[in-house]
Amino acid sequence: MYAAERQKTILAAARSQGRVEVSSLADELNVTAETIRRDLTVLERRGLLTRMHGGAIPADALTPEPALDERIGHRAAEKQRVALRALEEIPDGGSILLDAGTSTLAIAHAIPDELPLTVVANSPMICAVLASKPGITLLQLGGRVRARTGAAVGRWTTEALADLTIDVGFIGTNGFDALRGLTTPDESEAATKRAMVDACRTTVLVADSSKASQVHLHRFAELADVDLVITDTDLDESAAESLRDSGPDLVTV
Repeated sequence: MYAAERQKTILAAARSQGRVEVSSLADELNVTAETIRRDLTVLERRGLLTRMHGGAIPADALTPEPALDERIGHRAAEKQRVALRALEEIPDGGSILLDAGTSTLAIAHAIPDELPLTVVANSPMICAVLASKPGITLLQLGGRVRARTGAAVGRWTTEALADLTIDVGFIGTNGFDALRGLTTPDESEAATKRAMVDACRTTVLVADSSKASQVHLHRFAELADVDLVITDTDLDESAAESLRDSGPDLVTV
């Protein structure tokens, strides 16, 4: 195996597992520990890994969670396509849940004003968009609102969700990966998202392809818990294959 191939393998392992260790990599790749350390140094210099004692973690694992105002407008065209495709999953006269996020915000904007629909949401920004649509019966979830994401989280939110049965939930995520599932950096946000998945008969993941193969600290669902993934056509084919093998249907737009 050439060095470039080995480093690609190491990077993929770090992203899927959340970390890699020198000793186990040396055994798996049949090279010396010193060779692995040199590979890790190369990957760190390229800004892809962060060296830790005995191994490394993905560089983005230490990147601060982007604030809502930073994410609005990022990959807007892709999110708009995802949102329009998501409308096809809305049940006629039924109920849906919109998780807090920019992809779900795009769905809120795209819902026709007169569409008869019950919507449950934990984002004041999304609720402000929906409140002006006369066809919508809006249920706004309470809780502590995180300034960074604009999401209501915590016990008030999860307890309210425990009493609901919703037809379709549209869930966002900071990262999705065939091995590690759906992940997010914040513990309280993960608990809220987990309660959302539990409350919905059908779960649809809406996320642009930049979130693919990203792994963050807290897992809130397995890929097997998701019925459908809607993302954009920039998704890497190998990642797409892994997602399909994990259970959910996959649509790229």
